[in-house]
Amino acid sequence: MAKTNLTLSLEADLVREAKVLAARRGTSVSRLMSENLEALIRADKAYDTARRRAVARLSSGFELEWTRPSSRDELHER
Repeated sequence: MAKTNLTLSLEADLVREAKVLAARRGTSVSRLMSENLEALIRADKAYDTARRRAVARLSSGFELEWTRPSSRDELHER
């Protein structure tokens, strides 16, 4: 997959902490950012897919197979 450079403007403290975190994990800041951005995008796509699926289910309705009781006694029968 082709890679493209991206320039970010971040607070110096954030960059310093990111470097420390990346070093602790044995990776680069670039790799750390890339993996986290990929995870965010996957989660967003999964949410969107689930939302569309839920809306489609709601739009089609549910068959509850419920019939109205013929009498009050039948309704309260245990």
